[in-house]
Amino acid sequence: MNDPRRWTAVVIYAVAMALLESAAVTYLRTLIGRVDPYQPNSLPAPAWLMRIEISREAATLVMLGAVAWLAGRNWRARLGYFLVAFGAWDIFYYVFLAPMSGWPRSALDWDVLFLIPLPWWGPVLAPVCIAALMVVCGTLIAQFGKDEAALWPGRVSWALAAAGVTAALYVFMGDALHAPEWTAEALAKVLPIAFNWPLFAVALGLMSAPIVEMGWRLGIRR
Repeated sequence: MNDPRRWTAVVIYAVAMALLESAAVTYLRTLIGRVDPYQPNSLPAPAWLMRIEISREAATLVMLGAVAWLAGRNWRARLGYFLVAFGAWDIFYYVFLAPMSGWPRSALDWDVLFLIPLPWWGPVLAPVCIAALMVVCGTLIAQFGKDEAALWPGRVSWALAAAGVTAALYVFMGDALHAPEWTAEALAKVLPIAFNWPLFAVALGLMSAPIVEMGWRLGIRR
């Protein structure tokens, strides 16, 4: 299987996985009365159910990593395919969730994005923007990172991207980090009222550094 076909297979897997997760989330949120998660006591599930939910999220990462491992022929390509799979899964999760559940109604609706290690909050548009960057970056790495002349960002670009990831994580988890205590009961009461778009824009720009460098290098090659 050549690289474009591997990429296509990974994306098909990620899209199917997104459909499955959208269905599971629709069932769960309907049962607990939280189709729209942005409401008081946003995480009302009992502790045992929250543990199951966290396990499901961890299993999701394992599944994405497994398909990337199978698709890639070296560690760089595997990293690229993981980024592609993660990004496509995240985007299509919302694409399927909207018609299934009637939510999100807009790209600015708030969502609980992740629970590990603390709840992440943000408008739907924010993770979708990051997911799009992941697909582009992963595609460049997977398609052009398989030999000794691999298209690979330098240390400065990776350092800038790491700083961007750190800033984005703070934006998503800032309210949870400042909760009185990190217990399920306290975190369930956290309901953000404002999203730090300026800092997120900076984070997004920093995370774009590897893409900019790889695009520049690819243009020089051609």
